[in-house]
Amino acid sequence: MTEQLEPRAWRIAFRMRLNPGGEEPYKKAHDELWPEMRELIALGGVRNYSIFREGLDLFAVMEVDENSAPVGGENPVVRRWWASLERYMESEPDGSPRMSPMEEVFHVD
Repeated sequence: MTEQLEPRAWRIAFRMRLNPGGEEPYKKAHDELWPEMRELIALGGVRNYSIFREGLDLFAVMEVDENSAPVGGENPVVRRWWASLERYMESEPDGSPRMSPMEEVFHVD
């Protein structure tokens, strides 16, 4: 699930899945990422964050500063972001995206 990088960062990867028809609205939402979401990502120590798509499958990978933690569902901005995407992707009962952590099996810098 997490793999230690240099002493200052962790790499995290996970899968998510879109609902049929959610491809374009999901991409548009991220193309127009709210400034307050961009700020929360940085405040949570997240850097080098990417989401890739193949069909309905999403693959996300991020690096997180060692002494930080990504801002989660306790934040009202994050809750609004999740609510705005909930109809486009598989979600948990609390509205959060359904995420499956992935194990890193290889890395090279």
